[in-house]
Amino acid sequence: MTLTRIDHLALAREYAALPAWPVRPRFDPGERWYTRLAAGPDHEVWLLTWLPGQETDLHDHGGSEGAFVVVEGVLNEQTVVNSREGLWLADRDYGSGVARRFGARHVHRIRNTGAVPAISVHVYGPALSTMNKYEIENGSLLVTATDIAGEAW
Repeated sequence: MTLTRIDHLALAREYAALPAWPVRPRFDPGERWYTRLAAGPDHEVWLLTWLPGQETDLHDHGGSEGAFVVVEGVLNEQTVVNSREGLWLADRDYGSGVARRFGARHVHRIRNTGAVPAISVHVYGPALSTMNKYEIENGSLLVTATDIAGEAW
């Protein structure tokens, strides 16, 4: 029996290109809005919206790898870089249509630093079970909380 490895980036692009999702994106000024679009035995697909100023905490995906595609707007990603000088955050902006693949140990923060709302599609495999939140303190990456699927989202 051969296991087929899912291409998270291709799946994210496929969902981002759909003419209509089963749920219309919503924008909530109180908190980021998100909904799961699909799930399989080895992945899940999420639709997220971002009003200007909305962001995630610095986090990982609990051992899941994946990808995301910016459908509309611009999102900024800050990723943790470990160098001789210590830990720091590298910034990169992603505009409409730009996709990003990430590994199982990826730690980042995503935020809408622009002036217009943004929409993105995210794919994780396996499905998210936990997400650790972090802070950089005295040159170290410290876990500040662990969110559990079904409880925190």
